[in-house]
Amino acid sequence: MGWTEHAIWWHVYPLGAVGAPIRTPDVDPAAHRLDRLVPWLDHVQRLGTNGVLLGPVFASSAHGYDTTDHLRIDPRLGTDEDFDALVAAAHERGLRVLLDGVFNHVGAEHPLVAQVLAEGRDGPRAGFLRVDWDHPDGPRTADFEGHRALVALNHDDPAVAAYVVDVMTHWLARGADGWRLDAAYTVPPEFWARVLPQVREHHPDTWIVGEVIHGDYAGVVAASGMDSVTQYELWKAIWSSLLDRNFWELDHALARHAALLDTFVPQTFVGNHDVTRIATRVGPQAAVLAHVVLMTVGGVPSVYYGDELGWTGLKEDREGGDDAVRPALPASPDDLGDDERRVLHLHQGLVALRRQHAWLHTARTSADELTNTRYRYTSTSADGAHRLHVELDVTDAPRAVVRDGDGRVLFTV
Repeated sequence: MGWTEHAIWWHVYPLGAVGAPIRTPDVDPAAHRLDRLVPWLDHVQRLGTNGVLLGPVFASSAHGYDTTDHLRIDPRLGTDEDFDALVAAAHERGLRVLLDGVFNHVGAEHPLVAQVLAEGRDGPRAGFLRVDWDHPDGPRTADFEGHRALVALNHDDPAVAAYVVDVMTHWLARGADGWRLDAAYTVPPEFWARVLPQVREHHPDTWIVGEVIHGDYAGVVAASGMDSVTQYELWKAIWSSLLDRNFWELDHALARHAALLDTFVPQTFVGNHDVTRIATRVGPQAAVLAHVVLMTVGGVPSVYYGDELGWTGLKEDREGGDDAVRPALPASPDDLGDDERRVLHLHQGLVALRRQHAWLHTARTSADELTNTRYRYTSTSADGAHRLHVELDVTDAPRAVVRDGDGRVLFTV
């Protein structure tokens, strides 16, 4: 089995986790805030996860997804040397590092935007961005989903592909182990089919996962050459089934999930930087059941920082509406409270279970009992030699039991 078949990610949003300013000037521009993540690498180990999925770390104007320089660490986080130190500290602990690459668009303050507009439609970099040169109000750049601060790249231009290859290989050479491709669902798969072979020519062991919210997951993987995509359909079914007390939705999603596993292994999650926290959606007790599902079905799972501590946070559709799900970490994992430690202990048990049954990476599930409020399923290894039996019940208080093939209880809550 390759390293990616054992990967369990701890997903962290660095700008928020280290307390960097997002929408206000940096009053401490010399701060080496990225260093604040180093003590939390020991927490990642104790949790049992073996990789760190870093949100954006490159220079940007505000939230990190409005990049202004893909080859420079965001000054609010520190320096290239701080990044090197963080990667080295992770690797010393046996942890892989995944970077978040925003290659659908750049921030409006990226120097290329001003350069393209200044040089005009016949300029040497005119094809780098999507620009309506004949707009009634003057040249107008295309944007990402109506956000004028996010300027869309032109993925038909070979120069854009070359640029993305250079960025990806640059940071892989500095020690990163793979990439999450932000907003991959808006980039033509053919673009990635041109880029990724060039990246893998130099870094054959890199792992590439694309953010794909909906659509033909398997088709996108096949056409793009990505290793995986984000399994939003399963994410929605997990929390929705627990919230609505309707396990039929989860069973349906797991059947579709099994079909995906025939061609690739999706990246699975119950929380990330863009969604309301699972404990807020379904309550703290049912949130543990969500993680039971996450750790007992096929996929490459990730745990969003704070979810393993029972943190809450509501995502809102407004400026600053992400702040509640992107908070600062305490200075040290030693500063956790008793309630956080209790929830952490449960999640350590679940991650340990996953680590002890590596075959779950490609496990298929089948229903043994299904009602609105009670669901028993069996996860079976691809070769049929191993199985786990999982019982979820929200009839009264949420509870779960995981048993091995001989009926021994491995986890209960």
